[in-house]
Amino acid sequence: MKIGVIGAGNMSSALGSRWAAAGHELLIAGRTPEKAQALAGELGARSGSLREAAAFGDVVFVGIRREGVLDTLREAGAEEGTLKGRVLIDCTNAIAEAEDFRLVTADGPSVARQIAELTGAQVVKAFNVCHSEIWRNPPVVDGKPLAVPFSACDEATRAVAEQLIADVGATPLHVGAIDRADQIEALAAIVIRMLVLGADPHSVIPPAQARPEQAEELEQAQA
Repeated sequence: MKIGVIGAGNMSSALGSRWAAAGHELLIAGRTPEKAQALAGELGARSGSLREAAAFGDVVFVGIRREGVLDTLREAGAEEGTLKGRVLIDCTNAIAEAEDFRLVTADGPSVARQIAELTGAQVVKAFNVCHSEIWRNPPVVDGKPLAVPFSACDEATRAVAEQLIADVGATPLHVGAIDRADQIEALAAIVIRMLVLGADPHSVIPPAQARPEQAEELEQAQA
């Protein structure tokens, strides 16, 4: 799969390293070309302009901080249709760190929907709950692959997202269409706030013990 990566920061580095190892072809772009070139060199990938990354291939990953994500996508030609119809993976956290990690999209729309409205892309919300370092190796919790909640609006987009999540060693957990992206953004705000306070999320959200019939229903739904 060809993946255009917009952003050359920690998330692009971590996820990009896993996708490159899985055999995907990457083109890295960023607002600082030298940084994009350096990351591309580390990953054995190509570097290019923001517009080139937008038009590169099957899917676009956007690893840009919330404050600059829409402007960066405009630089990539979003308003001219460079991303229209493409699968776009959005990992943006909708929080204000300087305001006690407040969720800035509480009144809507989600960052994912803002990106969709600007670009016309098939936006997937994913990878925003965990720190970038989690993704540098296959993420395992209590001996099980980490589950990654994501939203996707159609079957084709969902299939692409599931593959890319599986390729980093995690388990895809589809929670619905883009109208669920706001809930994924809120989940990240809660988890990040707990971690900043020193709380263990496992002590707040204990492992579920599904009844046998529930497990069977889940297996049938995922088949």
